[in-house]
Amino acid sequence: MKNHLLILAAALVVCACSPKQEPLTRDFDPPIMGWSSWNHFHTEISEDIIVGQADALLSLGLADAGYVYVNIDDGFTDGRGEDGRIRIDTTKFPNGMKAVADSIHARGLKAGMYSDAGDNTCASRDVKPYGLNVGLYGHELDDCKMMFDEWGYDFFKVDNCGGRHLDLNEKEQFTKIAEALAACDNKKINFNVCRWVFPGTWVIDIADSWRTTHDIWVNWDQLKTIILENMYLVAYTGNGHYNDMDMLEIGMGFKPEEERTHMACWCIQSSPMVVGCDLNNMPDYSIEFLKNPDLIAMDQDRLGIAAPVVQKEGETYVMAKDMEHFYGPKRAVVVANLGDEQTTITVDLEALGFKGKVGIYDCFKHEERPELSDSFTLTIGPHDSEAFFVTGKRIEQSVYQAEAAFMKAYTEINEQDYPVYRRPYDIPSPRVRESASAQMGYYVTELGGWDDNWLEWRNVYSKKGGEYSMTLRYACANPCNVAVSVNGNDIAALEGLTTGGDLEWQETNVKIKLQKGWNSIKLSNPDSSMPSFDSMTLRKIK
Repeated sequence: MKNHLLILAAALVVCACSPKQEPLTRDFDPPIMGWSSWNHFHTEISEDIIVGQADALLSLGLADAGYVYVNIDDGFTDGRGEDGRIRIDTTKFPNGMKAVADSIHARGLKAGMYSDAGDNTCASRDVKPYGLNVGLYGHELDDCKMMFDEWGYDFFKVDNCGGRHLDLNEKEQFTKIAEALAACDNKKINFNVCRWVFPGTWVIDIADSWRTTHDIWVNWDQLKTIILENMYLVAYTGNGHYNDMDMLEIGMGFKPEEERTHMACWCIQSSPMVVGCDLNNMPDYSIEFLKNPDLIAMDQDRLGIAAPVVQKEGETYVMAKDMEHFYGPKRAVVVANLGDEQTTITVDLEALGFKGKVGIYDCFKHEERPELSDSFTLTIGPHDSEAFFVTGKRIEQSVYQAEAAFMKAYTEINEQDYPVYRRPYDIPSPRVRESASAQMGYYVTELGGWDDNWLEWRNVYSKKGGEYSMTLRYACANPCNVAVSVNGNDIAALEGLTTGGDLEWQETNVKIKLQKGWNSIKLSNPDSSMPSFDSMTLRKIK
């Protein structure tokens, strides 16, 4: 273990401040639940189809379970008139879009609307182009007032196919749309940015939810990719703003065990829960999964947070998050076997944040398991998952993964699969990379070099406060420097950190002092590159 420390002027430790409150800063809405037209019906929608799906939400008991949004996607427009207003396809919607919203509202449900940030909607890419010149660009305020003040819709999904077509700056254009929504008389619009990758932390300030990946379809590898990617985006969900893992493909052809994993992983990550199938033609087991009250409670929990990976063996991942109260006695746990073979895993209770006897409630069987201590063993089939509520005496978290930290400059826009759409970026942004050498399979690299390119663990809890030894697991082929701060106070500058290789991991120690309650620990270097980081481990000294 190497230790390269240059102590800053004050000392290794800082004075304890007054205890921080738990990170729940205000009341907020949970992620939305409902249905959307796109995944099954594409542009072949009509007033009868939309209202019929609203009726199905009611008759199947899904509305009572919380699925109350009926979202109309692409397929209702017929160009723009000379006055600049969107024309409605009156063959599909003879009574207009306000009448559809009124019908949905009359059923006690909420109505969702769709557009694009640019000139054309996503159906413009079809063999037979559709949705030309009906996007928001140049009509932001007028279209928003029409859809939400005149028509009365409650939810807004905004795509970016037209934005790509015009090569718009995503941050500027989506911010302009958010400002148009704020100018509407209707102040309760739920705004979803559909950019297909995590666009950057700026989106947290303007939207209620945002897509994090390309579109979902009934394909296990694609579902697995979405689950894996959202495991390292957990820091960006919270306080009423959510990573959107895309629509639920439950009821559209996945195997039952894959639907269990689909549902459990969406819920443990507090993703919006928007069903994409034809509600009038789905298996009974799919309806049962969608109505599972325990998984819905996991998704709709008042904390509204996402679950990091706390244990990993092969392709089996254990994710855990607090429920009801931060650092309270109850946690939600999902154990997902994303591999193609049956696996047996022994789940470590300390990794889940508990010590001593715990209670285990099975969220699929809806029953209590016998109390246990130390660990429990599960055998899980390929592509399958188990989900639990675990209650007991909590212990302080000791290991924090770098990929679960908040990174101000993080974006995936310039990591897209379509090179033709890549935009030039002159400044570095951090990257999450996969490696078998990393503790949970991922690490963070390309940090530093400018003011916003830092990494911060914002949810570090100390029951009593005091002195801790902080161990950073890092890699750096060439000498790197990094500054460490705790609760905004500079602690130490680590200089000359080098391991001889980009994936040659070593550890360095820093003595810090945490205050009672919640703390933040930040790693930064605005002047030059930082090491890659795998994890931080905290050990109480006194």
